Amino acid sequence: MRNWHRLTEQQIKKAEAEGKLCGLAGEGKPLPDRPGDAFIDPGDAVGHRIMAEAGALPQEITLKRALDAARAAWAAAEGAAEKKARMAEIADLELKYQIAREARIRFLSR
Repeated sequence: MRNWHRLTEQQIKKAEAEGKLCGLAGEGKPLPDRPGDAFIDPGDAVGHRIMAEAGALPQEITLKRALDAARAAWAAAEGAAEKKARMAEIADLELKYQIAREARIRFLSR
């Protein structure tokens, strides 16, 4: 383990000497406060951060937004046939949302 730390320090010093650590995004600023990351695996935290920075959303969030839009469409619908069609769409999205939600809960509680 000691060799690993020494190797890491050597690589950091080499990168500093070559100027590879200058001009990086966030240079001179404190690290962002991410208290939620303390409760999840570091690998998962990195993956979540990369996806968030790329604008990727979990399926659960995408489905929740679609469900909210479908409910708004149902409220604005006129006529029994259109309301029935919107309600079927809501039921389908609600089922998918609950499945995605349960999958996330099971994944995070492993």
